[in-house]
Amino acid sequence: MTLADRNELRQPSYGEARGAAWLAAELRDHLWPWGSGAQGGRTSLRLAGFGLAVAATIAWILTALGHLSAGAIIGWWFGWSVLEVFVRLDGKPYVKEGPWWGRLYRRASLMDMLCYVSFKNLLIGASLFLSLKAMGLLQL
Repeated sequence: MTLADRNELRQPSYGEARGAAWLAAELRDHLWPWGSGAQGGRTSLRLAGFGLAVAATIAWILTALGHLSAGAIIGWWFGWSVLEVFVRLDGKPYVKEGPWWGRLYRRASLMDMLCYVSFKNLLIGASLFLSLKAMGLLQL
């Protein structure tokens, strides 16, 4: 890979989708860390990531049922976030360039991916915690 390849801007895989199709593609891109079959990636990393994603989902369900403490779910979420950085670098090594509503992507460095995954998962985790708390399913 040349320096130009690392910094090349490209369009998203969903092209010029608009409206609901754009929103669905954005959600899939942010919530599903594995690349498409065309993007490949190491099978072992894909399987480990998928297994940990299932385990983290079960941990959130156990938390909602009152069987896990907030500290335990934070630990699970942190573990998932660490693995997600490597999964994304392997299968979807791009981050947005410019505003969040933009359509230009560039190849991500390790620091780009750490920041992206950390912030994204912080927002998702906070939303889930607040939702569980509002429903009375989480006692802090």
